Amino acid sequence: MVKRMSQWDRGCPVARALDVIGDWWSLLIIRDAFDGVRRFNEFQTGLGIAKGMLATRLRDLTERGILKTEPASDGSAYREYVLTEKGRGLFLVIVALRQWGEVYLYGADEPRSSLIEAETGAPVARLELRAKDGRPLGWKDTEVQKISGR
Repeated sequence: MVKRMSQWDRGCPVARALDVIGDWWSLLIIRDAFDGVRRFNEFQTGLGIAKGMLATRLRDLTERGILKTEPASDGSAYREYVLTEKGRGLFLVIVALRQWGEVYLYGADEPRSSLIEAETGAPVARLELRAKDGRPLGWKDTEVQKISGR
C-alpha cells in the first residue's frame, strides 16, 4: 500500500483540508454524524467498516477537532461522537458532494436518498457560488491567487 503524503505545507487550502478529511471513510463518518449517528456501534453497523479502521478514523477526526466525545445521552457508560463547530462547518462540503453525485452518478429514474428541508419537506436548492454582489460564478469566473514562490 502506498503511504499517503501530507500536503499540509503546500499553501493550498484544498490540500490542507484533504489532509484532514480526505479519505472516503472519514467523509462517510461525517455524513452519518450529520444524519444523527453518534455511537461507535451505529457507525460500524451502518457503514460496514472494520472496527479497527473505524476506531482509527474516529480517533483522527477527534484529534483534528472535527468530532468530540460526550457522555451518552441516555445516561449509560458509553461515549458518543458529536460534530464540533469545525465539523459542522463541513455541512456544505457534504451537500456539494451529494449534489454532484445526484447529477453525475445516477440515472434519471434511479432511486436515491434526497436532501429536503426538515420543516417543509421541500427539496433543497442546488448550491451556487456567488460573487459578493450576488452574481452567480462558474469556475471560469474565478482564479486562485497563489502564494509567491510556490
